[in-house]
Amino acid sequence: MSNALPVTRIAEGTYRVEYEGRTEIVYVAGPPGDRWAFWNGRVFRGDLCGEPKSGRRAPRGHVPQSLLAPMPATVLKVLVEPGAAVKKGDTVIILEAMKMELPLRAPGDAVVVAVHCHEGELVQPDVTLVELA
Repeated sequence: MSNALPVTRIAEGTYRVEYEGRTEIVYVAGPPGDRWAFWNGRVFRGDLCGEPKSGRRAPRGHVPQSLLAPMPATVLKVLVEPGAAVKKGDTVIILEAMKMELPLRAPGDAVVVAVHCHEGELVQPDVTLVELA
């Protein structure tokens, strides 16, 4: 029995994957042997043809909810400000990595407590970008 999923390359570093009757978009960046894949709010890193080095969600910061940078990236757009109410799935920040746009979405209904980045800033993995409560 094969575990292969139908995958279609739709752009450089962007793939469409059919999974359990759904179509998902997966973004991939980085050099061979140390790839970063961004899918469904999760980051996988490593040799993606074998076992990932990390298949977990990024660790949460010290606040009830934090949006963290999933990989080295540049902040393209900050779409919220402190005090703003967001709904689950709302795009909060748009990052760019390896010429791909990576939208970071609110994990649940919340209020923005603080924004710790600005447009044009280069951010590193696991850095808290937005605090939500």
